[in-house]
Amino acid sequence: MYRELSPREHMLDPSQRYFLFRLIHTEANGAGGDGGGGAAAGGGIALHDFSGRLGEQRVHFHAMRLRDSLFLWVGAAPALASLAVAMCSPRDSIPVAASLLGDPSDTASACLAQRLASKTKKQVFVSYNLQNTDSSFTLLIENRIKEEMMAFPEKF
Repeated sequence: MYRELSPREHMLDPSQRYFLFRLIHTEANGAGGDGGGGAAAGGGIALHDFSGRLGEQRVHFHAMRLRDSLFLWVGAAPALASLAVAMCSPRDSIPVAASLLGDPSDTASACLAQRLASKTKKQVFVSYNLQNTDSSFTLLIENRIKEEMMAFPEKF
């Protein structure tokens, strides 16, 4: 499967583009080695962009639903400064999370990934690229995502 990079994806540095390519390629070709491109109900990869004014800031969101996972980018400008993953564990009620890219002391991506993994029961990748990590602001971010999930469940 081949597809052109979006303008947002062209802004990524080569290592970030490679990571995104591998993520898309693995999901599109079947991570289990079955070679099937079928994904979750409704077909293959689903992309969904939305934005909102939260407080005084315009925030953009990019969601990519893959077979058994979700990639969510949150930011005001094209950047991939952090990336975290979270998934549910049969041994714990709280999803496990790990920082994959960026400053490990910045927990905004990991915390949001944990909350979304708990809600969706999927493996969730989150890239939170905003300076404001205040808990009340991140709650606004999470609520905006949940609104969109309710309005367009097939995209998540």
